[in-house]
Amino acid sequence: MRMSHILIVEDSPSLARTYEAQLRREVENVTIAPDGASAEAFMLNTEPSCVLLDLKLPDTHGLDLLKGWRARGLDTPVIVVTSDGSMSIAVEAMKEGAADFLVKPFGPDRLRTTVQNVLEQGRLRAVVSTYEKNSTKTAFGEFIGASLPMQAVYRTLEVAAPSNASIFITGETGTGKELAAKAVHQHSSRSSKSLVTINCGAIPSELIESELFGHVKGAFTGATSDRAGAAELANGGTLFLDEIGEMPIDLQPKLLRFLQSGTYNRVGDSRTLQSDIRIIAATNRDPWGAVCDGTLREDLFFRLNVIPVQLPSLRERGADIILLAEAFLQKFSQEEGCDAPGFARAAEQSLLNHPWPGNVRELENTVRRVVILNACEEVTDTMLALVSSRPTEQAAATPVHADNGTQLSTYRTEIALEPLWKTERRAIEHAIALCRNNVTEAAEHLEIAPSTIYRKREQWARLLEAE
Repeated sequence: MRMSHILIVEDSPSLARTYEAQLRREVENVTIAPDGASAEAFMLNTEPSCVLLDLKLPDTHGLDLLKGWRARGLDTPVIVVTSDGSMSIAVEAMKEGAADFLVKPFGPDRLRTTVQNVLEQGRLRAVVSTYEKNSTKTAFGEFIGASLPMQAVYRTLEVAAPSNASIFITGETGTGKELAAKAVHQHSSRSSKSLVTINCGAIPSELIESELFGHVKGAFTGATSDRAGAAELANGGTLFLDEIGEMPIDLQPKLLRFLQSGTYNRVGDSRTLQSDIRIIAATNRDPWGAVCDGTLREDLFFRLNVIPVQLPSLRERGADIILLAEAFLQKFSQEEGCDAPGFARAAEQSLLNHPWPGNVRELENTVRRVVILNACEEVTDTMLALVSSRPTEQAAATPVHADNGTQLSTYRTEIALEPLWKTERRAIEHAIALCRNNVTEAAEHLEIAPSTIYRKREQWARLLEAE
């Protein structure tokens, strides 16, 4: 393992030495900077593995230091330290690219765990950047596909799987978020233990806390016996929280506490229990949009979004569509006890041209229907019975007339339009996600200033509130 070097920026000598002593087992070298000027001088000549940055310094604010480093393109992981429960400042630091935060007072275990996680993230980034680019996979876990977008997904999942870092999977409905969670679990050191899945959108809000943490007998009406929750069932393994944006907002602080400490309480029980699990979260919504509209806590999002994974839509995967269709054809023909037919060339072209709003799930259902309803040697275009466009873009059988009543065309196309700022917001947030939440890097690719992105985010938040 490469040598690790941590810079501690702390104006209190006693606290700085305490942190140094507590981290001696985790890092090889420690440098202490008592103020912003010393830290800035050090960072001009050396790039440490990690920075522990106190926000209240005698000559500057730690947030200004962080902004300056990011503006210069330094991507050194930074853990900010704040006090008095100033969560708003900590969240602002995370927006500026901080890797994590600590709120005073915190114990040695909390400090060591946070530093370990941040150093592990750095190691993963280094491995990903040096991964062999000519390594092409046609499948990974239960995924099928050889397209470039899927190669990027495979590399991220494969490299991230051995770590304990939280993974946040985003993508449209039907892109395979649960398959991604399974692949991570299967390729991790936790594969011998359970992968427990909770669909936050499918469980009534009044029951989801019990599903997550369990309950004791008599905790509520119908609780006739003690019951273990997912946190206990997944101990030593992986907990997959699907549709995390649907989790009730009042339960999210309890989940955040669990993520930070590994401890929880069953519903109706005062005893504190502990569980060692790896968290994978997923949503088909725009997570930042959920943060802006108040349905997903900002601090919870940043805690979960250690390793972001964006699954591509099926229409972005090109020839993977044919690979998947052929695999489904073999699978369902075998289930039905018949020989698998092939696809006619026209049928293949229809598959490639279809926009697949339901993604892989829609393709799977289409092929299943063809196998069940047709006994044939070749699947034709007609058998697929595909709609030519997405539901929001389907042609409506409504004549379009000019003001004088003259018919201009037989049909018109109904297209779902939206304000320009929403299109711009989606594009910018997608770029940030692709850059692993590094706003500075995303701004460079978009050829705009990082400050422009922050200003636009503030404008979007106001516009969303006004809707």
